[in-house]
Amino acid sequence: MEASLTPCPHCGKTNRVPANAAGRPRCGNCRGGLPWIVAAGDADFSIVAEQSPVPVLVDFWAEWCGPCRMVSPVLDKLAREREGAVKLVKVDVDKNPGLSRRFDVQAIPTLMVIVDGKVAARQAGAAPAEVLRTWLDGALAGTRR
Repeated sequence: MEASLTPCPHCGKTNRVPANAAGRPRCGNCRGGLPWIVAAGDADFSIVAEQSPVPVLVDFWAEWCGPCRMVSPVLDKLAREREGAVKLVKVDVDKNPGLSRRFDVQAIPTLMVIVDGKVAARQAGAAPAEVLRTWLDGALAGTRR
């Protein structure tokens, strides 16, 4: 499992954010919430996504996919807007065929929201930013405790 380097949106300090952690990531300098954006694969998906303490937005994508490249910055922005409340997990379908089969990914990008290890929402194909925001917020609202 790799950690990502994430700049704090509050103070600008770069933080090392682990792919898997027990709590929500916080800045080591100012203690503000950090966006949680990581990659996962066949070997670590269960730990990184299904055992996450916060809801997970999974992005099944490929480097060669034009629509995936259009959606990726929107997903990054959504994760930054929901710092600490959602983890964005990116899965490269070419490098992780086991996950693609397991979740029956037929088209990319395919997006899923996982809460407590279970798929709470799923959407295939690229959509405009507002549609993705509404879809994500609806999926998260349906899972609030």
